[in-house]
Amino acid sequence: MAATLLTCGAFLCSSCIGSFGLHSRLLSWNQNIDDNKFVNELAFFALAVVQAYTVSWLADAIILNSVEFWTGTNPMASIGEVKKVHGTNGNYLVETLENGYSITKEGEDTAMQLIYDEELNTWNVVADGTSTEFLKLHGNGMATLPLPSGEDLTVTIDANGVAAARQATMADTYYAFR
Repeated sequence: MAATLLTCGAFLCSSCIGSFGLHSRLLSWNQNIDDNKFVNELAFFALAVVQAYTVSWLADAIILNSVEFWTGTNPMASIGEVKKVHGTNGNYLVETLENGYSITKEGEDTAMQLIYDEELNTWNVVADGTSTEFLKLHGNGMATLPLPSGEDLTVTIDANGVAAARQATMADTYYAFR
């Protein structure tokens, strides 16, 4: 029952809000304890029995991801840490900066940064020396993001705001079902 609720909660609560740094570190540590996959599996079961995964996931979901969302800083992030992310268009190297992230496609030299400006309370993308604001947090539960049309969209910082932003930015995206 608990596993079902946890799984449902993971799907219902997942979004781009937090990185689940504590849970990810625990999982990464567990996967690399030993070269023998059976040792790793036994460690996984031991951690599952003592609810280590549940506690780390809840700590991330309730506390650490909230801190990351509101401050723009992940308390579990290590500045200078580089992680490889597998995407549909190849692999990317994501480096944690003091005020954001640097993203480079594997095998390429050019990078793009996602930078948080604490003074203006904005997130900006920096590419080819040009900085473009893509999210402004207002502090009153609202945020503004520029649309491809050039207009600005102000939304609430909740599930309804995320749905409105997705609808506005994906207006020209069509899906075919079989």
